[in-house]
Amino acid sequence: MGDTLTEGVQLSFYAHLRARHDGMLLSEWLLETARRQGIGGGSVFRATAGFGRHGVLHEEAFFELADNLPLKVEFLLRPDQAEALLARVRDAGVDVVYATSTIRFGVLGAQ
Repeated sequence: MGDTLTEGVQLSFYAHLRARHDGMLLSEWLLETARRQGIGGGSVFRATAGFGRHGVLHEEAFFELADNLPLKVEFLLRPDQAEALLARVRDAGVDVVYATSTIRFGVLGAQ
């Protein structure tokens, strides 16, 4: 028996740890917004170092900048889900960088 793969989209948002929207941490807002749209899951990954469009280096070693490290919020979605989530984020006026990639994904083991 072969694995069943879904053609989809990897949607990743990039922000800083302290970024906020609508009174919440942006990462929490993105996860909650996705959950309310019926998306089955998402993950937040924190970087140990990085710099963004403003050129400021943030690193764990720099104590004064460590609480504003970059993070990525990632979802594996069907194309229609990705479009709907992006539309919701855009309509909410969120200031965030995002990237999409065309992917194939599946689930192994018991579901």
